[in-house]
Amino acid sequence: QVQLVESGGDLVQAGGSLRLSCEVSENMYNFNEMGWYRQAPGKQRESVALINVGGITTYADFVKGRFFITRDNALNTVNLQMISLKSEDTGVYYCYARLLRREYWGQGTQVTVSS
Repeated sequence: QVQLVESGGDLVQAGGSLRLSCEVSENMYNFNEMGWYRQAPGKQRESVALINVGGITTYADFVKGRFFITRDNALNTVNLQMISLKSEDTGVYYCYARLLRREYWGQGTQVTVSS
């Protein structure tokens, strides 16, 4: 059973930084794609940042230049470094992994940005 466990969510002031981490129970290279989604209160879940097995990254326009996704092969984690946080970045952040058509999700970690 694949497990994705997020950590790092917190309350932070606007302009601040946070680093989210997702620990993966299997070798990350088993998955075609991994990344982070978020869901703000009253809104649909949306893609934030993705990284594929080849290391190619994709970012939502609203985080480009502020969020950076990386993999740590030694720790088997996928990380999201977030800088210049805005109040609209508030939400639950979910770790995501895809193997062909099968998707896996973590339970989420809360990020709250106060203005």
